[in-house]
Amino acid sequence: MPRLSRAIIGGVLAAVCLGVAAYAQQPSPPPFATTKVDGTDNVYIFRYGNHQSMFVVTAAGVIATDPIGYGRPQAVVTYVDEIKKVSGQPIKYLIYSHHHFDHIAGGKPFKDAGATIVAHKRAAERLAVLKDPHTVLPDETMDGSRTITLGDTTLELTYLGLNHSDSTLVMRLPKQKVLFAVDFIPVGAVPGRGMIDFYPLEAEDSMKKVLAMDWDKLIPGHPGAPNGRLGTKQDVQDQLTFLQDASAAVKAEAQAGKCWDPVEKDLKLPKYENWAGYAQNLPFVLRRYCALWGRGT
Repeated sequence: MPRLSRAIIGGVLAAVCLGVAAYAQQPSPPPFATTKVDGTDNVYIFRYGNHQSMFVVTAAGVIATDPIGYGRPQAVVTYVDEIKKVSGQPIKYLIYSHHHFDHIAGGKPFKDAGATIVAHKRAAERLAVLKDPHTVLPDETMDGSRTITLGDTTLELTYLGLNHSDSTLVMRLPKQKVLFAVDFIPVGAVPGRGMIDFYPLEAEDSMKKVLAMDWDKLIPGHPGAPNGRLGTKQDVQDQLTFLQDASAAVKAEAQAGKCWDPVEKDLKLPKYENWAGYAQNLPFVLRRYCALWGRGT
């Protein structure tokens, strides 16, 4: 082999090795983080693992959301401590986004701190039946909408109907133009196990209602892809289009009698193959639409 060729090959291999080494040395994200939302003075995101919540600091107290303590009580203690690092104001409210334990379990430290817990009435009904020892029942419930005003901050709570659950509240800060919406609008990712409790056609309507609202930044219940980013209206439109594409594709297959296994194993949506979670989560999406178009449920 000519000396020049050996040198080129050696250089390429060295570059590859360096690249692999650099990739391997990339630090893992810390277990939790508290960040202020750019462009705001008082809106924060608390992330623990792959779950995140919004809290708002006002002159008269703090409004917190989702304690995210399912299976990890230390996360809730950390959440309260992080709020105290940001503000000496008391925690006045804890608002549940919906009734699923992975987002709202573990709220006792907030209750002990004096917070009033608010949720949709259907969340309270479900939690009363489930009797999860780690999930505190709401103190107050609502149905269609409610506005919480604390200090100089207004937070609008809106029930849009069925979507990821039957109890989901969307929370909007009109002054800051920030929206907090959990689980039914993933940012840059294919939804996964959450499709188990999902109302496909109604979720499309909820997304259309969200698009009609006045906001600029979306805080999702799980960090957006890539790099934990926040969402935009384009992300909501993209997620709506994804669901519509999946629905149409499965509907055609269901009418040909191919639900369940052939669809789950063989149907692909290559337009979305670069989205986070595509390979592992697409079967959950296809199964849910098979239930809709193959069984009418």
